[in-house]
Amino acid sequence: MSSLSADQQRQLIATRDRAYAPYSHHPVGALLEADDGSQYFGCNVEVAHYKGLCAEASAIAAMVTAGRQTIRSIHVIGPGQHLCTPCGDCRQRLREFATAATTIHVLAADGGLLKHYCIDELLPDSFGPENLAPV
Repeated sequence: MSSLSADQQRQLIATRDRAYAPYSHHPVGALLEADDGSQYFGCNVEVAHYKGLCAEASAIAAMVTAGRQTIRSIHVIGPGQHLCTPCGDCRQRLREFATAATTIHVLAADGGLLKHYCIDELLPDSFGPENLAPV
C-alpha cells in the first residue's frame, strides 16, 4: 500500500507538473525512497531527438549521485486516471537497484493509488547483475 503523506503527494504532483514534455505532452513524476529512507524526486525531460530521460531514470540518477544504490519503493504519477507504469527501459533500471521487497506504486493524476507491484511482477524472469557473474 502506498504510504505517501499529503505533503509528499503535493511534492510529487508538483514534480510531475515541472516535467519537460513538449513532444509527448505526457508529464510523469517519480518519488523514489532509498533503503535508508532518503527520498529522490524525478520528472521526465524530453529533447528534440526523442531520446529523453524518464522520471524513474531521473530519480534513480539522483539517488546514485547521492551515494545510495538500493530502492525501497518508488511512486510513479502520470497525467491521467490510467495506469502509467514504468516503460521497459525503466523496468530494467529499477531491476538494477531493486530487491525482492521493492514496491512500485502507480498513482492516478490526483495522487490516488491505482496499483502496486513488486519488481518480479513488472519484469518477470529478468536479467540482472548476477547474470554477468564469471562462469
